[in-house]
This record gives sequence, structure tokens and C-alpha cells, in this order.
Amino acid sequence: MRVVVADDAVLIRSGLVRLLEEFGCEVVAEVGDGDALVKAVAEHRPDVSVVDVRMPPSFTDEGLRAATRARELVPGAPVLILSQYVEVSYADDLLADARGAVGYLLKDRVIDVDDFMDSLKRVAGGGTVFDPEVVSQLMVRRRKNDPVATLTPREKEVLGLMAEGHSNKAIGKKLFISDGAVEKHIRNIFTKLTLSSEDGDHHRRVKAVLAYLRS
Repeated sequence: MRVVVADDAVLIRSGLVRLLEEFGCEVVAEVGDGDALVKAVAEHRPDVSVVDVRMPPSFTDEGLRAATRARELVPGAPVLILSQYVEVSYADDLLADARGAVGYLLKDRVIDVDDFMDSLKRVAGGGTVFDPEVVSQLMVRRRKNDPVATLTPREKEVLGLMAEGHSNKAIGKKLFISDGAVEKHIRNIFTKLTLSSEDGDHHRRVKAVLAYLRS
């Protein structure tokens, strides 16, 4: 994978670059601010960008805003937010185009390198991966008359685990239900969210997760 790394903390950025290179990735650019991130994505068209939320000059949400701008310039450019903080103000904008290829993980909750690399590959491949804490905070702002509200508690559980990037088999293990039951719940979710089979299962899965996170 060709990767852009954006983090203002030099030691963290350097460590992440070394880690990615050890796993065979090509780091095409490493930057320390939002403007540089946007330029790097536009120039290099990476397979995925790993972006911190808080960067100069105000150290609030520059990373998220820059990631959103980058996806406007390069539609659907894969972005994995990797931060110590959950910042919801621009997360909606990052999710708004429903293209997928987005993720949001918390640095202090990434405890397995292989899981991190798997998440990175999922985002690069057009999928979505969100830390449960990020999902929880995004879900606080549920809207009225949202089709997600029509889902049963079990369907919401399944969709929540989909948002965390789990496969059908992993969802079944976590909920102690069969693969067939998982597939049935997912079909019901697609139906209730009016997601057409013409989009294909992968894209319906992404759209369902994005609908859940925006609800």
C-alpha cells in the first residue's frame, strides 16, 4: 500500500512510518499539518492516509477538516483517522458522501499491530472501521424519524459490530449466534435502510454502517 502519514508529533510520526514500512507499505509522504496533508493526497493519490485529528495551528480538529478537504479534491480518498481524541464536529462531514473508505481509531486503544494493519487494509479497500468509543459518541446525536431507529436491538448490535469492522463470522462469535442468523439480521438491516441489492453486498454494508454512524 502507498500511504500518507499526517501527525505533528515527530516521534509518533516516525514510529508509524517505520511500522508501516516493516509491513511492506510505501510511505509516499509524511506531513505535520493539515495543508500539507491536502497537498500530499492531491499529489500522490495514496491508497490510504493515516491522519491525526489535532494538528497546527490551533490543535483542535485540523486533521479532520483537512481529511474532508482532501476527499473533496480526490473523491473517496481513503482516510484512517488515528487520534487520542474523539472529535465529532467534522466527523459528519467525513462520513457525509457515503463513499466509505473511512476509519477512526483511538491511539491508546490500538493494542495489536496486526489488527491495526488489518484495519488499514479494510479502509484502503473501501471499507469502514470505527473504534467502539467513537461509535458511541457519534451515536449520542440520534435524529428523530431515522430509519436506523426501526432496527431491533439485535439488528443494532449487529450493525454496531459491522461499524467496528468485524466480519460476519466474528459477529456471530461475539453475539453467540450462527452465521446464518447474522446473515438474516444483515438482510433485514439492508431492507429497513432501503439499500438496494444492485449496489452489491460490500457497498450496502458500507452504506449501512455510514447510515448508522450519521444517525
